Amino acid sequence: MAGTDDEAVATGDDDALYVLTAVLLTPAKFPSVLGDDYPEACAALDLAPLADGYGLVLGQDGEGARWTVVVDDVSLVAVAIAAWDCGMEQELSPDERTVVAALPGWPLDVAVAAPGVPAPHDPSPELTDLPPLAPPDTATWGPAQRRLGADEIALQWATWREQIDDGDFVQPGDEASKSEGAPSEASDAETSEGQTSEGETSEGAAGSASKEDGAGAGEPRSGVRRVLAEARAYVDTPPPLGRVRSSFATGDARTLRADGPGWSLVARTDDIAFVLLDEEPGEVLPVGRGPELPGLLEALDKMAVRPS
Repeated sequence: MAGTDDEAVATGDDDALYVLTAVLLTPAKFPSVLGDDYPEACAALDLAPLADGYGLVLGQDGEGARWTVVVDDVSLVAVAIAAWDCGMEQELSPDERTVVAALPGWPLDVAVAAPGVPAPHDPSPELTDLPPLAPPDTATWGPAQRRLGADEIALQWATWREQIDDGDFVQPGDEASKSEGAPSEASDAETSEGQTSEGETSEGAAGSASKEDGAGAGEPRSGVRRVLAEARAYVDTPPPLGRVRSSFATGDARTLRADGPGWSLVARTDDIAFVLLDEEPGEVLPVGRGPELPGLLEALDKMAVRPS
């Protein structure tokens, strides 16, 4: 097997795989669209959650059928992905001894196809007893799209952060907030209020950065409090592996990603946080630093899984 992220290369073998792309499936980095944590993402592919993880190689066979080849040589796949991200060509040819499984279909959307072979399609049932993999449904708002929205915010942090005016966050003793029926300091971290500012993501996974306590925003505020409470509980009782992940940001800061039942949180350790909820379709709820958010983010960062 050989290839790049945007051009498939045949090996000349009858069972050659035209490699289109590859992704990591490890505790620190996995396609979050597949689950809230690493074990859940592995279960979506019927794989055991090995500590070192896997590499997923997505491609087509000579007939154009979609296949996902699972390998345990994570370093090989990581090097190839890093090269592709830098615009470099890099061959990806896992040794057969590293192949864990060959699964029909693709668990993720792939925007390219191998040249010179039929259009991508599921393998014939005669070739496998397994049902073909398919990307999670993101046509309507739900867990998969909520996690994609969080991915987009983490990737485009500066763009989303620019939408939020720090002066709009509720401050202690803010009489205007009290007069509007907003709780003053009932939550551990400050949430924002005011008008909604639009901010479509490139994938449409999350719709708008919604400042809390606007019209009908009582439930979002309650939802944010629930998320912060559940995230705080992670510090005392570690959740499944991969529920909290930490990656590089600017300077000494880290980007934190935490997920739980029905929610996703994205934050910078030196800044604010954004929350997405299953029950709030397309809404992105900013959470100000307040008196306790910095400590919570610091504690989560200490327990988070980090890329090796």
